[in-house]
Amino acid sequence: MSPRLAAKTVGVIGSGTDEHAELAEAVGTLLARLGVNLLTGAGGGVMRSVSRAYSRSPRDAGICIGIVPCAPGDPARPRHGYPNPFVELPIYTHLPESGAEGTADLSRNHVNVLSSFALVALPGGAGTASEIELAARYGKPIIVYAPDERLARGLPTGARRVSTIREVEDFLRPLL
Repeated sequence: MSPRLAAKTVGVIGSGTDEHAELAEAVGTLLARLGVNLLTGAGGGVMRSVSRAYSRSPRDAGICIGIVPCAPGDPARPRHGYPNPFVELPIYTHLPESGAEGTADLSRNHVNVLSSFALVALPGGAGTASEIELAARYGKPIIVYAPDERLARGLPTGARRVSTIREVEDFLRPLL
């Protein structure tokens, strides 16, 4: 039987190329245990790693959601490599922008942030930085999970950084 839909959705953002597997797997497992939905940008890297851990974890509630960008110049086709195979509910968009263009009107990052009641940022680049900026703009609770402060370099400093999965859980629990 499929897990039932949870009432709350947590967005996880981070690198589209580097999986940061140890961090992402801990977050995916935690979110499954908490019984929330997981929302990512549906791609590789952190998005794939957290989705894999979440979808393979035992859970009574929740679903793995991926917001899928379109191929540049072709809004009827998903971007190559999207969604990753662990996304259980892909939401296809006509939005091609990401990375350095992550705050642009045609970026799915707005959907990622606005659809989440809270966000967990893992190490990443320009796209992750843009989602942190959007979280601040839209007043969404966000935390950066980076045990080594070097992993948070280049990310906006407005979001609190934590170094343990317990601190991530302590951030999320009062919001549930």
